[in-house]
Amino acid sequence: MSENDENMVKDYGAKDIKVLKGLDGVRKRPAMYIGDTGKKGLHHLIFEVLDNSVDEAMAGHANYIKVVFNEDYSVSISDNGRGIPIDIHEEFKKPAVEVILENLHSGGKFDKKSYRISGGLHGVGLSVVNALTKYLKVDIKRNGKCYKQTYSRGKKVSEPEITYCNSHQTGTEIWFYPDDEIFDFNPEEPIFNFSTVANRMRELAFLTPGTKFEIIDEISEKREVFLYEGGLKEFIKHLNQEKQPLHDDIIYINDEYELDENSKIYIEIAMQYNQGYQTNILTYANTINTIEGGTHLTGFKSALTRTLNSYIEKDMEKKYKDHALSGSDAREGLSAVISVKLPEPQFESQTKIKLGNPEIRQFVSQTVSDKLYQYLQENPTTAKKIVLKTIEAKLAREAAQNARSLVRRKSFLENVRLPGKLADCSSTDPKECELFIVEGDSAGGSAKQGRDRNYQAILPLRGKILNVEKARIDKILQNNEIQSIIKALGVGVQGVNDEDFNLDNLRYDKIIIFTDADVDGHHIKTLLLTFFFRYMRPLIDEGHLYVAVPPLYKISYKKTSKYVYSDKEKEQYLQELMKRYDLKDTESIKVKRYKGLGEMDPEELYETTMNKETRILKKIVYEDYLENDLVFNRLMGKEVKSRRKFIIENYKEVKTLDI
Repeated sequence: MSENDENMVKDYGAKDIKVLKGLDGVRKRPAMYIGDTGKKGLHHLIFEVLDNSVDEAMAGHANYIKVVFNEDYSVSISDNGRGIPIDIHEEFKKPAVEVILENLHSGGKFDKKSYRISGGLHGVGLSVVNALTKYLKVDIKRNGKCYKQTYSRGKKVSEPEITYCNSHQTGTEIWFYPDDEIFDFNPEEPIFNFSTVANRMRELAFLTPGTKFEIIDEISEKREVFLYEGGLKEFIKHLNQEKQPLHDDIIYINDEYELDENSKIYIEIAMQYNQGYQTNILTYANTINTIEGGTHLTGFKSALTRTLNSYIEKDMEKKYKDHALSGSDAREGLSAVISVKLPEPQFESQTKIKLGNPEIRQFVSQTVSDKLYQYLQENPTTAKKIVLKTIEAKLAREAAQNARSLVRRKSFLENVRLPGKLADCSSTDPKECELFIVEGDSAGGSAKQGRDRNYQAILPLRGKILNVEKARIDKILQNNEIQSIIKALGVGVQGVNDEDFNLDNLRYDKIIIFTDADVDGHHIKTLLLTFFFRYMRPLIDEGHLYVAVPPLYKISYKKTSKYVYSDKEKEQYLQELMKRYDLKDTESIKVKRYKGLGEMDPEELYETTMNKETRILKKIVYEDYLENDLVFNRLMGKEVKSRRKFIIENYKEVKTLDI
């Protein structure tokens, strides 16, 4: 320890203790309350206000909720609920709305009087939004009065303006602009993503039947309205709209459990199997999307497997009785929505990503065991379809387990034939190694010559890999190109035996998808992204997966040359050259068009896409999939005769995806 450090320790005393007053703690550590200060956190601000409006709807006091993206890039959220109270708070001697906006842990959801069921329970949502916004305006209609007030960075900047208005109108509107001192965004561009908020509002419309949700973007003039009377059944129809259902009817079960004379737990579940192989289970607690599940999901999974096994043992023909399903067998091809509503949910954090109430597991498990078994007995035709599908999944799982030797990495270099055309690098330090997954032998040959052999490895692929969205794991593991990828990376795959997946065995710190900048190249890239997302998801989560951005043109004039990456950039540079050299036309300018990576010589390939100093790489992150579900839902899951034709027809839309 240095002398300076020792003095600091000795001097440490009461004067060094700082107390953050009011909402200063929120501004100092915003990620504690909203997750981060990027896109996720920005949208969390909207969702916090939106959840308050939904609480009014669940309580039966609102049936219309609206979100507007304004021309100045601010956002407003309004509802026709009761309106935030504006009368004077006894303790604080100021309007209740000021107490709520300026103080953490303030609100009407700590007891069961105002809201028996609600998503906002910590009393920090609206105050956190207020703390993290450059300006916030609140407009309340209540008891024949209109109340308006403005805030900035957590503190009021105007006294309330109160006028008398239509006594029949009630509701709240919150209008805010995020604080650019907190968040990372470009103030000259739209801040919020329309589809991200619209998708959440669509979910809420399914979860609160009869409530109308409207979202308007005044900049792009987009508008969507969501109103569903069928609730979770319509939600399942939406999830399976581009899939082929295994059975026509949607299984719907619900129940309620009384905790005491003033509180109940409500459980709703809708589910339907489809003929695909992916599982899609969404869970909600008081309409909050618990993206990491929790006790309600655990209870559902265990009861589903137990119930199907019980039905096989008691109700199926003798030849099926020896089959014992695992959890993954029971869930293959299942789309389900689980919604629980309870008085005091225990969430993992303010961002509410996981439900922790231990009693919910037993309630959900009991409901599924009783109601699902009853449904199966009353609908034997549907029951048999489901059971046969799960037995097929079991047989495929066993076949996949037998094929695990294909993916276990004992010593990769023991078998030089696998993966066949891998040109490995000489370094044995994974942290400095890169693997380029290249489209085709031609581009692979150029890449092998242009690479830095010390740390860059090349794996050429022959044709398009299997579409893993529409194949079982045993078929996936038999695909030669996928085998090559698995063996080259050395980490194993998820979905066979997750214990075999070990990120510590990763042989390359960067895995770079290296495809042509055309329709076929995008198709291959999409197939690869789908494989990594489904079976090697930790590579994405830990930041190991990238996409290379190759140039479209090389423009040369005299001794100068430049690579450009789009037609627009090409035209701009041509105009710049004409102006710089006083040219009348572009005839003397050489423009080389790269139709594919194979047309680039090794030096060009290295200079543009392999040299660490000059290349452009895009890191793949999970949010890309959340915002651009087109990749998976439309390109991978959609039933089309020719997927390539489908991509060509939609290429202008596809190639704008931020992936």
